[in-house]
Amino acid sequence: MKLDIKDNSRKIDGELCFGIYSANKKFNRFYQHVLDSYGLTYPQYAVMLVLWAHSPITVRELGSYVDLDSGTLTPLLKRLQKNNWVTKERSTEDERVVNISITEHAEEMKDEIFAHVNHCYDILGLTQKEINDSLNVINQISDQLDKVDISKMDESK
Repeated sequence: MKLDIKDNSRKIDGELCFGIYSANKKFNRFYQHVLDSYGLTYPQYAVMLVLWAHSPITVRELGSYVDLDSGTLTPLLKRLQKNNWVTKERSTEDERVVNISITEHAEEMKDEIFAHVNHCYDILGLTQKEINDSLNVINQISDQLDKVDISKMDESK
């Protein structure tokens, strides 16, 4: 399907990629403020969301959930461990595998953090349906981007 663009001038506020980029930056600032009192960054919070649902989990499995490689996850997990959010333990079956678990502190803080984040979401004034609809569109875009063969993009010129 080709877009029917009658006006060849491109304006930044009409670019989907810029809208997503801009919203992402604003969400990062939003979450920075929301999570600051807990000493968490947004990437750390994303990791904690996975761990609250799936702990214990291997670093590799965790990386697949949050779309981060071990080189990015390792320092993030070290900071979480230093601040008593997670523990790391090498597998006894395969020493190359590192298992990540939440601490008692992390489990105790979960409900408070969720309540605080939910309260901050209330400020946005979006209904649950609007959030779900937006998430569905974003996930659809993300899924389509996963299917793009970037090496073939130059062929369409």
